[in-house]
Amino acid sequence: MQHLTTTTFPLSRAAKIKQFAVMLKVRLSLLVVFSGAFGFSLATPTDQSIDYLKLWWLCVSSFMITGSANIINQIIEKDYDKLMKRTAFRPLPTGLISVQEAGVFAFLLGIIGFGLLFFLVNPLSAALSLLSLILYAFVYTPLKRISPICVFVGAFPGALPPLIGWAAQSEQVGLEAFIIFAIQFIWQFPHFWAIAWVAHEDYTNAGFKMLPGEKNVNTAFQIMIYTLFLIPLGLLPSQFGIAGFTSAIVATCLGVLFLAQTFYLLRTGTNKAALQMMFGSFIYLPVVQIAYLLDKM
Repeated sequence: MQHLTTTTFPLSRAAKIKQFAVMLKVRLSLLVVFSGAFGFSLATPTDQSIDYLKLWWLCVSSFMITGSANIINQIIEKDYDKLMKRTAFRPLPTGLISVQEAGVFAFLLGIIGFGLLFFLVNPLSAALSLLSLILYAFVYTPLKRISPICVFVGAFPGALPPLIGWAAQSEQVGLEAFIIFAIQFIWQFPHFWAIAWVAHEDYTNAGFKMLPGEKNVNTAFQIMIYTLFLIPLGLLPSQFGIAGFTSAIVATCLGVLFLAQTFYLLRTGTNKAALQMMFGSFIYLPVVQIAYLLDKM
């Protein structure tokens, strides 16, 4: 792919703000915020009302810290993003935002978000959020060009939001918190491998090693195995009294449907099948989390 020419013309203030918003990856950051709010709400005892002020500060600070991590990721991968169609027109590869501007923005978001979480929520949730940022930006990101183990490492910060939300409410993390962490942790594998399957050529151009192997039956089989684990994991919240039996049925049904998509990928090995899996993963997690919350009420 041909390298892009760096932009030299000045942007208006409104255009600049828009580019900063693009770097935040707003939709992805809001999904993280939702997972954190889910953990917070699930951790609230049924005989207590939700502390909406604390939840608000959790959401605001989580959005800021997630945005900071996303921007650091883009700074590190700026030159590699130029090589991929899906990222070539981001603000940093095109020069619409300078590395210095992005660095200052990321620092301010991170330090303010951490401060809000530390002083207005609690230190444990702040520490876990800082750990998530470090793992994502400074461990997972460089590992993407070294080994497929990056997906395993990246699954930790990807699964921490509900654990952070639980810690924000209860000021501790126990077995129940690790159960909801485990569900999101295992979900990461079919989710990211489906994305990596669809974007394999792009990732290869940039030197990213995201799939556990080639686009073949062995890789599809590994995706199927990890998806299979979601079915028993989805039953655990009901077994441990975190949620009720209805949500267990919902989680099982969605887990079976999600697993069925892996059979299609295993049989066809096409980008279409992987794309369906990717969209299936986007449906599975929030619907299951909402089911747990509604079942607890």
